[in-house]
Amino acid sequence: MSATVASTPPHEALERTTDAATVGGMVLRAADRHTGVALRHRDSSGWQDITYPELGATAREIARGLIALGIAPRDHVAILSSTRAEWTLADCGAHCAGATVVPVYHTNSPGECRYVLEHSGARLIFCEDAEQLAKIEPLRGELPALEHVVTFDGAGGTMSLDELRARGTEVEATAVDRAVASITPDDIATIVYTSGTTGPPKGCLTTHRNCMATVGMYAAQLELEPDAPVVIFLFLPLAHSLARVTQFVTLDVGGTLAFWRGDSKLVLEDITDIRPTHLPSVPRVFEKIHTKALAGVQDGGRAKEIVFRAALRAGREMRERERSGRDPGFALRHAHRLADRLVLSKVRDLFGGRLEMALTGAAPIAKDVLEFFDACGVLILEGYGMTETTAAATLNTPSRFRLGTVGRPLPGTEVAIAQDGEILMRGPHVFAGYHKNPEATRETVGDDGWLRSGDLGAIDDGGFVSVTGRKKDLIITSSGKNITPTNIESALRESRWISQAVVFGDNRPYLVAMLTLDPDELPALAERCGVKADAATMAPHEAVRAEIQRDVDEANSHFARIEQVKRFVILDHDLTQDGGELTPTMKIKRNVVYERYSEVLGALYEE
Repeated sequence: MSATVASTPPHEALERTTDAATVGGMVLRAADRHTGVALRHRDSSGWQDITYPELGATAREIARGLIALGIAPRDHVAILSSTRAEWTLADCGAHCAGATVVPVYHTNSPGECRYVLEHSGARLIFCEDAEQLAKIEPLRGELPALEHVVTFDGAGGTMSLDELRARGTEVEATAVDRAVASITPDDIATIVYTSGTTGPPKGCLTTHRNCMATVGMYAAQLELEPDAPVVIFLFLPLAHSLARVTQFVTLDVGGTLAFWRGDSKLVLEDITDIRPTHLPSVPRVFEKIHTKALAGVQDGGRAKEIVFRAALRAGREMRERERSGRDPGFALRHAHRLADRLVLSKVRDLFGGRLEMALTGAAPIAKDVLEFFDACGVLILEGYGMTETTAAATLNTPSRFRLGTVGRPLPGTEVAIAQDGEILMRGPHVFAGYHKNPEATRETVGDDGWLRSGDLGAIDDGGFVSVTGRKKDLIITSSGKNITPTNIESALRESRWISQAVVFGDNRPYLVAMLTLDPDELPALAERCGVKADAATMAPHEAVRAEIQRDVDEANSHFARIEQVKRFVILDHDLTQDGGELTPTMKIKRNVVYERYSEVLGALYEE
């Protein structure tokens, strides 16, 4: 079956965090147990707080409203919205009604929404606003199972969230407790549809047991104590499994979920404003912060760069001494104090100044980026998981980590490497299968309980797992060399100027890349190259190509010759979610991009 197996025994802290058997039970227990701020969000008058007692009361009102509409335990309720406080309130309320929640990505097209709603058989959908409602209204006659539409603000004359809460007065309060009590740990808590990088999305059946086991694993590994002053900044799409798990963990331990304003241009400003203690994110956000930190140095002249590099060296050495228990000595302590005052603290301030740890997953992140932030006093812990494993599998921890790996298996789980290099996983976090797709379920989970991830990896002698690529993404050159493109693409994105990188070369003699320019850095790049700050103008310009070539050469220096990018093209526009080229977690939909830009990529072999 496998060549290497790693596992972590159950942690005693799991006993504390898993005494609620279902998500609805956890929500009600959290509301009774905790008294602090549960949700923090911003409106036109500033930041607003919702306490745990208020969260519990609102969840009960929403649940009673759903019951009044005829939603029964195990019925399917969908949510189509960007990440905001109302998403969490609707989620909690639906679980307290005993419903199975079906998240729908707010970036989905009407056709994609139709697929999810039709496939899941949702009876009710929560819509964020008129924009999202417009995707659903034309489908009403084509979806016989969909009986009710509730919008958060009552757009289009639909029932608003407040009206749904008022409708709940028709139902006795004890109906909520009966609904929660009727749900078992093996019932389906949520059907999460994969983002479909290689084909139509599949509905992952995640049980309450999966959810609560994962909550316990993460709380134990991150050493989150009940009612600790935890503030978690949440902007990842709540339709994604990692964001949902983050939400559940935070509520279970009594922390605060702080929501962004919904504008991607304001994410960094929101992070600074909220001053989170924990930040779960995808690599692209940390890459952007890394770029922002380096941009000021690059634009500040040679002297500033020398001071900056010296400060990073002092930061790295101080961290190494601290972790090894060695005395840093007077000289290093003095150098580090100066470095911290001049440079390192300013990088931490980009995160609000009180960040205890950050988590990253969903895609590879360059080790150099992790080492940079670590030297500045920001520990970014990389983890690994899939929708099919409730976003859980492995995680580095503050007390035990190896940068460049995705950590060790979470408590009570196992990770193995098959003979062909595929990562296998087994444990209470593994899902119950794909909705209405038993054949795909059998292909993914064996009779022995091992889930085949489709990812390639390795386990070192300390039990730390590394993800080396995706089996379906492997590039096999005409010479027969197997190459993983994701690590090369990650290295290319370290460039200040590059937003997205797509490496290509299957059945070809060498690798090429399609690159896009970072819209936020266009003015600086244009000034450096003496051209107009417009992507269409800049993409073919010789000075811009020369600047990008230097960064491609730097990325190539980290790889063997066969893995180096020989030629590249710069697109005159960025890849986008709306264009169907990126998933909501900023992963490339490789098949879509390869097909859409086949002529562009093919031309690189004709030059």
